[in-house]
Amino acid sequence: MPYYAQTKQRLTQLPAPPAAKTPLRAGWAKANITPPYTTPTGGYGERRGRHWRIVSDSIWARAIVFDNGSTRAVLIGLDLLITPPTVVEQLKKRLPELGLRWENVYSGTIHSHNSVGGWAPGVVGQLIAGDYDERIVTRITEGILTAIRNAQANMAPAQVGYGETDASDHIYNRIGFSGPTGPLDGAVRLIKLQKQDGTSALICSFAGHATLFEGDNGDYLSRDYPGSLVDRLERKTATFALFLGGPMGSTGPQARGKTDFQEIRNYAGDLALRIERIAPTIQPRPDSTLAILTLPLSLREPHPRVLGDCRIRPWFFHNLYGDYPSDLKALRIGSTVLLGTPCDFSGELAVELQPAARQRGLNLMITSFNGGYIGYVTPDRYYNRITYETRDMNWFGPYNGDYFKEMMTGLLAKIEAYQPKSVQAVSN
Repeated sequence: MPYYAQTKQRLTQLPAPPAAKTPLRAGWAKANITPPYTTPTGGYGERRGRHWRIVSDSIWARAIVFDNGSTRAVLIGLDLLITPPTVVEQLKKRLPELGLRWENVYSGTIHSHNSVGGWAPGVVGQLIAGDYDERIVTRITEGILTAIRNAQANMAPAQVGYGETDASDHIYNRIGFSGPTGPLDGAVRLIKLQKQDGTSALICSFAGHATLFEGDNGDYLSRDYPGSLVDRLERKTATFALFLGGPMGSTGPQARGKTDFQEIRNYAGDLALRIERIAPTIQPRPDSTLAILTLPLSLREPHPRVLGDCRIRPWFFHNLYGDYPSDLKALRIGSTVLLGTPCDFSGELAVELQPAARQRGLNLMITSFNGGYIGYVTPDRYYNRITYETRDMNWFGPYNGDYFKEMMTGLLAKIEAYQPKSVQAVSN
């Protein structure tokens, strides 16, 4: 399998992150990227690119910039379905304007299915996000750059802490009807950043799919429950909040309410209550540990199944969708590691990866939608099940489940080996 050998070699050759020179500094900001005109809705299914008519929520690009004197890393959170590959292509050209490269960036999204579309060319892109509009790609790119620029302008020493709370009762396994399944990652994971002036940022990740707006309710532009959650956190818990969709592959939300709006309010409210109970117990501490790694992924040729075992030829798939590079990302902040994937990553696989992090004394936050998109990555044992997640959206299988787990475990080992100087030593 050449693709496996290529990625394995790249993993081996990743350089060790440099030692810290200063205590950790951080800055955060957001930019409104809501278009002043209606756009297609990015969200698959019944929406099929139908234009939204009413702005229920404004759409934002959020950024947190970290620096320890030798490494600068940027965490981007977008109120979109995925991080569009077309936007990534533009960022790779534009980031040097800010003294950055794509290798400095870790990206994720809220994965709302009622957000802005129009950012993906091709037939498959049209089915996912409606008719392509270059203006939207430019608007998202400019918003990201503005958020980064403003975050860089307010950087200051920051302490870091970690916490989590269980919300397993808020999710279910969408492929459970097809046979036995394993446990899902139902934890709400939190990173808290605290500046000396008392301002704070909260990075929040959870695996519940942001699909409380039904597919036939595409009239509204909305951030779904993550937007409602972030707004409440910024009112009551932190100065700034950023939500990242976690291992959402095959993970659906358990909703309560008679309307979509009630479901969103109840779901976000329940999660917020749990976060509000745990957040005061998180004690941020000085920590200069900062590292970011980018592992370019080679993949087997795509061969999506359409009817039974009939498959689309790779060249035809690339003509329909495009051929975009994909990466795995690792971002270490203190004793917490974020692993970013270019897919809807399985909540079951995330559970299987947690022991590797615990053995290393690390907290692990796995996120999806990091800039390339290759469909769903689910456990290999489900490959022949006839479900949307394991058949329709499994574009590059089989074997991707174990392949991703091995490479992500390798990234954990690489980033664990990074041992920074202590903050005290750096400060003297």
